[in-house]
Amino acid sequence: MQHRRLGSHGPEVSALGLGCMSLGIAGMYSSSIGSDREAVELIHRALDLGVTLLDTANIYGDSELKVGQALRGRRAQALVATKFGIITERANSDDRSVDGRPEYVRACCEASLKRLGIEQIDLYYQHRVDPQVPIEETVGAMATLVQAGKVRLLGLSEAAPDSIRRAHRVHPIAALQTEYSLWSREPEAQILPTLRELGISLVAYSPLGRGLLAGRFRKIDELASNDWRRGAPRFQGDNLDRNLALASRVQALAAHKGCTPAQLALAWLLARGPDIVPIPGTSSIARLEENIGAAAVVLNDSELAALETVAPPGIAAGERYAPAGMAAVNH
Repeated sequence: MQHRRLGSHGPEVSALGLGCMSLGIAGMYSSSIGSDREAVELIHRALDLGVTLLDTANIYGDSELKVGQALRGRRAQALVATKFGIITERANSDDRSVDGRPEYVRACCEASLKRLGIEQIDLYYQHRVDPQVPIEETVGAMATLVQAGKVRLLGLSEAAPDSIRRAHRVHPIAALQTEYSLWSREPEAQILPTLRELGISLVAYSPLGRGLLAGRFRKIDELASNDWRRGAPRFQGDNLDRNLALASRVQALAAHKGCTPAQLALAWLLARGPDIVPIPGTSSIARLEENIGAAAVVLNDSELAALETVAPPGIAAGERYAPAGMAAVNH
């Protein structure tokens, strides 16, 4: 497994991490995992394959508990990232509120440490920026957790360039997590240049377009009735038809390359720069192994140019989230 550094001076992590949301939220995606045993087996297989970055959050159901179980006796093999800041009754709902108050930061950290069963969180993210609380106050509270030894590195998620700069002045930010893939290239306009100026890594969630780029389904009826994607704008009507056409073009290029569409999409992200760390999620060991295989796929200039033609910036049809979800990003 290749390795990449988190931030200018942070530790090295595997070039591909593991997103753990589907291990804890039943019904988020059609293939969300069920039992603790299955989740532990998946994480152990990831560690065996050289994955070192495990990404979870306090709102991902019981994902933190499952990650904690999997790390008993194997803590030294993983860099654990978790998040705080979103308050919701249902983690797969767009009806959310955000809390960035210092007292909430500290309370969430203590709760996550207890669920994970560890003494220190390696990378602690503010999941969404609270527009009602100056980010200097929130990151200042996060910095006290570093000083207390409860947190090692700080991160932000879905933050705007100005917020990133202001946060970084309070305490070094190691990573910014945002959606980034062949069909979500929005970070390239302003986010990625800001991160590179400041020496911050980009941790890319949903790098497979929530399964669409990987060819996981061809019509909405293939998704479970409670699958979150059924209500997402990019999976509706004409938007879905246009996005499936993009997925078909990616699949054709993957066939020509001799790899799977998922591997091609991940290899493209890895080729964007050594500061990009994709964290594909899965509930399947077979899919995990397939995803990890992307690290061995090397794209030449002509293949990268072909992907640029097929999936230029702005190619995706529809917004990433419903209006309430979009209102919570880019603050």
